[in-house]
Amino acid sequence: MPLGRGLPHGPTIRPVVGRCQCLAIPVGGILAGRDHFDHYQERSDGSRGIWRQGHDLRQLRAERQQGGGSGPRSDRGDRLTRDRAHRRRLRRPARRGSGQDGRRGRRVRVRRQALTVVAAAPEEQLVTLDIEGMTCASCVNRIERVLERRPGVHEARVNLATRTARVRTAPHEPIGDLLQTVERAGYGARVHVDGDVSDHEASGYLRRLIVAAVLTVPILWLTFLAHLGDRGMLITWALATPVQFYAGWPFIRSAVAAARHGGSTMDTLVAAGSLSAYGYSVWATLAGRQEHYFDTAAVIITLILVGKVLEARARAGATDASRTLLERAAKTATLLVDAEERSVAVEDLRVGDTVVVRPGEKIPVDGVVVAGASTVDLSLLTGESAPVEVVPGTEVVGASVNGTGRLIVQARHVGADSKLAEIVRLLQAAQGSKAPVQRLADRISSVFVPIVLGLAALTFGGWLLAGVGAGAALLHAVSVVLIACPCALGLATPAAIMAGSGRAAELGILFKGGEVFEAARDITVVLLDKTGTVTEGRMGLADVFAVDGDADGMLALAAAVEAGSEHPIAAAVVAGARQRNLIVPEATGFAVEAGSRASASVGGRTATVGRPDGVGPDLRTTVERWAAAGLTVVAVAVDGEVRGIVAVADRIKPGSAAAIARLRAGGLQVAMVTGDRRATAEAVARQAGIDRVLAEVYPEDKVAEVVRLQHEGERVMFVGDGINDAPALAGARIGVALGSGTDVAIAAADITLPGGDLGGAVAAMEIARRTYRVIQQNLVWAFAYNVVMIPLAVAGVLNPMFAAGAMATSSVTVVANALRLRRFHRRTDPQQLAPIHVEEIADAA
Repeated sequence: MPLGRGLPHGPTIRPVVGRCQCLAIPVGGILAGRDHFDHYQERSDGSRGIWRQGHDLRQLRAERQQGGGSGPRSDRGDRLTRDRAHRRRLRRPARRGSGQDGRRGRRVRVRRQALTVVAAAPEEQLVTLDIEGMTCASCVNRIERVLERRPGVHEARVNLATRTARVRTAPHEPIGDLLQTVERAGYGARVHVDGDVSDHEASGYLRRLIVAAVLTVPILWLTFLAHLGDRGMLITWALATPVQFYAGWPFIRSAVAAARHGGSTMDTLVAAGSLSAYGYSVWATLAGRQEHYFDTAAVIITLILVGKVLEARARAGATDASRTLLERAAKTATLLVDAEERSVAVEDLRVGDTVVVRPGEKIPVDGVVVAGASTVDLSLLTGESAPVEVVPGTEVVGASVNGTGRLIVQARHVGADSKLAEIVRLLQAAQGSKAPVQRLADRISSVFVPIVLGLAALTFGGWLLAGVGAGAALLHAVSVVLIACPCALGLATPAAIMAGSGRAAELGILFKGGEVFEAARDITVVLLDKTGTVTEGRMGLADVFAVDGDADGMLALAAAVEAGSEHPIAAAVVAGARQRNLIVPEATGFAVEAGSRASASVGGRTATVGRPDGVGPDLRTTVERWAAAGLTVVAVAVDGEVRGIVAVADRIKPGSAAAIARLRAGGLQVAMVTGDRRATAEAVARQAGIDRVLAEVYPEDKVAEVVRLQHEGERVMFVGDGINDAPALAGARIGVALGSGTDVAIAAADITLPGGDLGGAVAAMEIARRTYRVIQQNLVWAFAYNVVMIPLAVAGVLNPMFAAGAMATSSVTVVANALRLRRFHRRTDPQQLAPIHVEEIADAA
């Protein structure tokens, strides 16, 4: 049986041979994102090892990318990779009833004879919180620390750009306790509700900016009219006070809250700078001195607010993708009940309901067409607006647009279980994640503000010792405080990830984490599965040969066995029997051996359909001839005796050859890994333009090839869609799953392509590499800005007003640079996929 054979959705899967003592479950019960695998190892002596138990797929990806993708290290027991968070979890005491590391979950054992899936109840909940009052990476670090100190919190990830915290906790952990924890740290928190948070934030800043601007203009005018004397100073004081304590109140409140908890943020710098200028001016006015800096304090607040408004609006633009996806969903549906149509809210629909979709309407649910024919715009999934024909029996996706026909659709998935909801969840998870390159910026930001405050104090003292007045020394110190910009460091990575992942989602590409953007820069080898990846996966019956001459009888027997599977080969055999109007007998005791064969009891005999490895010389010539023609061949046996062979044909996907050409033009090695016979695999490879083929392999051979290549220093991207691809997807530097594949494959991958287009893998590489380039540019800008500007401020070259404007501009520049990713388009020029190396950091600067 070709390796492409996956497991069926629905029928129970049980171990066929071996010592597995596992609970059998339906594959359809697998939930994406929490699947646990027993991972393959290869010993240092080259011998095959075992599957390492109890690891989350996300954990394997994190380990793999922490280790740089170079494969296992023999001095550490040949583990694929390691991760600090994993070691922390191993040190936690195990809970009763859990595995060795205290974690319950699914696992998949892939062996040469059997594959078994085991499920258990989820062990954690995911809570998303909206955070108010964050201004820089120091805020992010503080909130993550206080949340992760709580018992029951497994992980907290805070995103400065989205102003959200994604917290993984033990089941039934009170959300109110999480909110109180954040509030005690000096920040506001509430449970996240999808909406336009950034627009509300921008509106709040805009109101304060209007007040500040209206009052700052006369302050500047009065400052220039110095002949007004004491009366002018008092008027200036009166105008500057509301600017300082109304327009600037968010900065003061945030700084005080941080100070109460022993911390400091960017708002600490703004509040310290403006209050220093304002306080000194009040003292000078009361002392009868003509020297005052009310204008400086007012301009500082006004310029910072200008930057906040622009930044909030830019961030809103970066998060448009998630909001746009939500807006694409239908709001109402036409429910069909007893031949009567009535309009209802989409939220009121349930699985099994039947809805009517008129021409031009949005399909309200994920379901199957039961009547009617039309064309459907699936750009939600594929990013392409080419219409797709649908007929009774065709599955359709909610939020796609119906064409010219009238459809009746039965709901299969609604609400939070719909494909649209899944896409939005994946997008939000990616936008809330961090790239590994951000860690250095986070470490610097955590000590940045205290260092700047200390440097400002030294500047003040140094200028006093130099003989300048206290007022001039204060201005130089205020310039140091204001020119520093930790906010740009904090926004460098999340702003780019938000914009890049958002644009990718619009093009039908879903990233699962920020680490993918960094991993994509050094991919050297792309491994492709064949069936359903390079080829369409929709096979048709090509030929039948029976030893006893009864081809129809043998085909009916094969169809009885394959009726229990949903693999493309099985579907082709069953469809071929139906087209010949054959009577297919009933089968019982269906079982599947991954990548090998399927078997069942038919009429009291054991019938098997699988790989034609054991055929005799009389059939071998026919098998080789069919395989050389590009056909996939399976053997049919009864009670262990081969009765004949069946050939099915698959076609290359229209875009596969072009996508592979683009990968190769970009300097990547491309190889195909398949369980099909070598002759068949090589015929497909020739059509697709692939030079290297690894054929007749089992699932463990796929992941072994990934491990071997990464041992040799290659960085591997694996593209597949079957359940037998899951270990390879999880073990590769980047795993790409086609959305037409199984839930387990999708759960194991770093990137999901709902449209199932291999060209999407190329586009994913392109946008990931461009996103990482923008991250590099942002970090270079943020570091260079502070390294250059702070010494100038210490030297007294910059005044506070210029410093405030420069700090605001720095943050806006980072976000605006990230927004360039919104203009990304999929290309067809092979030369557009050029390798990106670390040396490009210098070019980015």
